[in-house]
Amino acid sequence: MLKLKTEEAMLLTEKQALISQLKKDLLQWQGIQLKSADVFPMGLGPLEEAFPNGIFPRGVIHEFVSFDRTGGAVSCGFISGLLGKMMLNGGICIWISCFHTLFPTGIRSFGVVPENVIFVQMEREKDVLWAMEEALKCEGITAVLAEIHQLDFVQSRRLQLAVEKSAVTGFILQHNPKQLGATACAARWKISSLPSQLEDGLPGIGYPSWDIELLKVRNGNPGRWQMTWTDSGFEPVIKANKAMEDWEQSYHNQGLA
Repeated sequence: MLKLKTEEAMLLTEKQALISQLKKDLLQWQGIQLKSADVFPMGLGPLEEAFPNGIFPRGVIHEFVSFDRTGGAVSCGFISGLLGKMMLNGGICIWISCFHTLFPTGIRSFGVVPENVIFVQMEREKDVLWAMEEALKCEGITAVLAEIHQLDFVQSRRLQLAVEKSAVTGFILQHNPKQLGATACAARWKISSLPSQLEDGLPGIGYPSWDIELLKVRNGNPGRWQMTWTDSGFEPVIKANKAMEDWEQSYHNQGLA
């Protein structure tokens, strides 16, 4: 009886190993990178583990959706944080929009050098999508971001085909879309605002924080996380709160309260 159970356990282990290897092979055939020292992490912590092989997908299209002005503003802030990580080595980004709401100097606080961003203002939304598709074909660009109202499957497929050849990362932000249909994008995000995280318990305006919903992700695991942006980059809100509690405890222990 014991021998039979041992054999069943060995067969189960071999089956799990085979399935695991097959999954890795499928991801590799789709061009998804494996974790290595050459892959620079985005610093998203547990959120990054939701992606295939625990790596933030580059060379794909990321779709963001917002349903009010606040959502649009915080989405731009979060995307700027991602761009800041991607452009550390002097990369170039193209930001295309019909709107006149972005304050370029404001994205500097997220690690983005405004001088390395080409801002393009278009009159018509269909021209925004055309400009984005053409920009995504330029292999020397790190990322392209476009702000529109609506994206359909055919348009998203054209953008995805462009990045498959150039390996440029695309971000598309839909402001108040009438409906959310299927797209060819690798991930769909929804970013909401959270109360800011104060530094060391001091009064005033603290670090920006987000409630991040990964609504869908190709070959990954959708989920929800809370992140804040500090001088060190992205941090989980729990970690930021723990640091504040440790500081307050130390403050009381020293008899300074």
